[in-house]
Amino acid sequence: MRQNRGVSENRDVAAAKTSVRVGVIGGGQLARMMVPPAIHLGLEISVLAETEGMSAARAADMVGDYRDPETVYAFAETVDVVTFDHEHVPHEILLELERRGKAVHPRPHALQYAQDKILMREKLAALGVPIPAWAAVADEAALQEFIDENGGRAVVKTARGGYDGKGVRVVSQAEEVRDWFTALAEDARGGFLLVEELVDFTRELAQLVARRPSGETRAWPLVETIQQDGVCAEVLAPAPVSDRATADEAARIGAIVAEGVDATGVLAVEMFETRDGRVLVNELAMRPHNSGHFSIEGSITSQFEQHLRAVTDLPLGDPAMAAPFAVMVNVLGGPEEGPMPVRYASVLAAHPSAKIHSYGKLPRPGRKVGHVTVVGASLDEARAEARAAADGFA
Repeated sequence: MRQNRGVSENRDVAAAKTSVRVGVIGGGQLARMMVPPAIHLGLEISVLAETEGMSAARAADMVGDYRDPETVYAFAETVDVVTFDHEHVPHEILLELERRGKAVHPRPHALQYAQDKILMREKLAALGVPIPAWAAVADEAALQEFIDENGGRAVVKTARGGYDGKGVRVVSQAEEVRDWFTALAEDARGGFLLVEELVDFTRELAQLVARRPSGETRAWPLVETIQQDGVCAEVLAPAPVSDRATADEAARIGAIVAEGVDATGVLAVEMFETRDGRVLVNELAMRPHNSGHFSIEGSITSQFEQHLRAVTDLPLGDPAMAAPFAVMVNVLGGPEEGPMPVRYASVLAAHPSAKIHSYGKLPRPGRKVGHVTVVGASLDEARAEARAAADGFA
């Protein structure tokens, strides 16, 4: 018996040595939703969380500042491949990880296009994909000239750090972003703001693509996203289209971008559909994305499983729809009396077909605290049910 137990222990040690540990920098809900598929794929997963008690606390093996080089280097030493819950880790730190021989996905030379909107626009222009008219401006005079030449209003964005509507302003006068120019001037490194034409669009779309280091690429069906105060509120999958032209064009763009930037993992290409039928690229995200949360129940392979497959260079799964339609509705704000589970019993009883995901966050106006997904044969019925279930947490 003792000898058999020793053999078993040796086998366990051997198995442990052959397992792959994925390290996720950032402890938010995206890292949290990577945990179940990691278990199913036989992967180990660790998280570097910014603070205690974050969404991905269950997998947080380290807490520290992702902007501190030594913290990131120490975390990376404990894992086999590094990936991300967000795009905010400084580029220089990621380059040093690669110099030390650590696998980083997406790689720094790709991730820079999601970290810096001006670099992104330059790259997209070089790839020849359709984008809004744009310019990098260093002062109010240059910004006002662009505004005057593009209909009297424009969208101004900080080059780095913006998300969910932050770092974005629609302006008609350059002085409306004077504080941003002042901040750039005080930064010593200088810099530019990104200004773009104010696109006359009918709706927003997103094309999600997954790509592994060996080059295999898979794409989900095109989805429509509905924004509320600059934050994604709903996702309709697949996007309602009157013909295949829009979906085909979005898929074409997604493939060009994924290959052109050398993406690894999940890439979200956010787009505008204009009133004259064009599709223009708005933003890029190189990680699982809010527009892909529907895929947990709505796709054969979710974006979270696919991301883990991709960054570990495993064969990619089928991203096709698992049902004719899926609708995802974000829970924004949450119940006044506490986190989402305080309402679970009543919402589950009233909406048994709804799949509810809590992010473990305390309520706060406008905050993404969870989401609800409903799949079915009718888009209208799925949307009504998902909205009603999400409203149960208001």
